[in-house]
Amino acid sequence: MKTHTLLSFLLTGGFLVMSLVITAGAAEQAAGTEERAIATFAGGCFWCMEPPFDELEGVISTTSGYTGGRNKNPTYKEVSAGGTGHTEAVQIVYNPKKVSYAQLLEVFWRNIDPVTKDAQFCDKGSQYRSGIFYHDEEQKRLAEQSKQALEESKRFRQPIVTEITPASEFYPAEEYHQDYYQKNPLRYKFYRYGCGRDQRLKELWGQSK
Repeated sequence: MKTHTLLSFLLTGGFLVMSLVITAGAAEQAAGTEERAIATFAGGCFWCMEPPFDELEGVISTTSGYTGGRNKNPTYKEVSAGGTGHTEAVQIVYNPKKVSYAQLLEVFWRNIDPVTKDAQFCDKGSQYRSGIFYHDEEQKRLAEQSKQALEESKRFRQPIVTEITPASEFYPAEEYHQDYYQKNPLRYKFYRYGCGRDQRLKELWGQSK
């Protein structure tokens, strides 16, 4: 009888512990306590910079916006006119345990033209300049290291002009710009093709994306 009672107690206790673990895990997930970090990159039209990062496991979200300028709360009309100092950018929230900043950098480089100053593909002006905006010293170190490695590879005849600067205020773009490639797939594809983005990327990197 004592043996049966002890066994029942152990089984009940085991189920209780398992239930607590499952409940705690669900609560943690619901509370959104997944480890997160932020990366900010500029590579011309922000519509085109969201898809390659959205495809990565570990990327939680991508947001199109404006950074690196002077004015507060700039609009698309103001930024695209080139008078605010901002550049179109994408801010990435990611889980560093699933995808590293070094991996994000690799995706970034292969989706931009790093040798053209104040322009990306068909879009001209400093508002389309390429850039890496680091959020801490480790990101700065990795960004500079990756740029140096690219320079030393002698892949390009021209110098790499992509900026590496401290992250400043990031302003999310208007809602209709967010996930544009999903909301307007035909217009997005037409713009991307018409801008010569994939053609230039293939020329630079030997691939279209």
